[in-house]
Amino acid sequence: MKFIQYGPDGTADSMRLVDGPTPAPAAGEILIEVKYAGVNRPDILQRKGRYEPPPGASPILGLEVAGRVAALGANVADWKLGDPVCALVHGGGYAQFCVTPASHALPIPQAMTLEQAAAFPENWFTVWGNLINLAALQSGERLLIHGGSSGIGLAALQLGRHVGAEVIVTAGSEEKCEFCRRFGAALAINYRTEDFLARTQEFTGDQGVDVVLDMVGGAYIPKNIALLRQKGRLVFVAFLQGSRCELDFMPIMLKRLRVTGSTLRPRTVAEKAAIRDALLAEIWPAYSIGQLKSHIFATFALENAPEAHRLMESSKHIGKIVLQVA
Repeated sequence: MKFIQYGPDGTADSMRLVDGPTPAPAAGEILIEVKYAGVNRPDILQRKGRYEPPPGASPILGLEVAGRVAALGANVADWKLGDPVCALVHGGGYAQFCVTPASHALPIPQAMTLEQAAAFPENWFTVWGNLINLAALQSGERLLIHGGSSGIGLAALQLGRHVGAEVIVTAGSEEKCEFCRRFGAALAINYRTEDFLARTQEFTGDQGVDVVLDMVGGAYIPKNIALLRQKGRLVFVAFLQGSRCELDFMPIMLKRLRVTGSTLRPRTVAEKAAIRDALLAEIWPAYSIGQLKSHIFATFALENAPEAHRLMESSKHIGKIVLQVA
């Protein structure tokens, strides 16, 4: 098969389309003939040597794919050859074929394109695991999302509205803010021109928010703590500005706050299968008919993966970037 390989210098220019062996599914796994693969921030970090694949995972980039079942491992009964599926994968998505646990795949209905399906798994597994499983976001609560125009941000915005929360987002331009408003944000704050702490407090009448989903970290952390109401929850999914800051912990005690977060890739097969099951029951029906959706900003041919990575690193995109494999 053909797949994208990257060099030891970790630059986008080091990425090349090369030939290698097609993987074989182990027991409980399926082999997917990949048609589209999603591009995500962890792919950039892995390429740069800052996000090592967990033991046993493919070293090839790519954490989500859509395509058709090409082979079945032993003890797989839920899928048959040719089934259209999208899936969360341990790695290996930037390739013509990819293996994944059968329990991490979702069926693609006829009304959905493979391209749209490929944009679903990584973001929605992440936001469900953090906003629902960890933060227990509920109807009537208020949610603040940093990076609201990113793939994760737009998925979180929709998930928040889906469960009945009021959603506030931050984004880096007025164009991105307006896009988030069209996606349903009650308030979109341009963090380059406004102080999100002051603007959020103004909007909420100094009541703050119940949950913050943060992928920025750094100087945002004390402001997030200040914005949280009694029993609020701060959930981290990334640290684009670093994981360290100077912080007064007294508000955490006084307001009985919870600070948590997670990474998705190292979680067990069973943990990710449980998220798949929840998404299949609670989100997939609405996503399948277009009530919930991913916004695909750009699609590149597999051999143009370097260009896709450069676009993601520029942060000029809104929503998802996808690779067309075949």
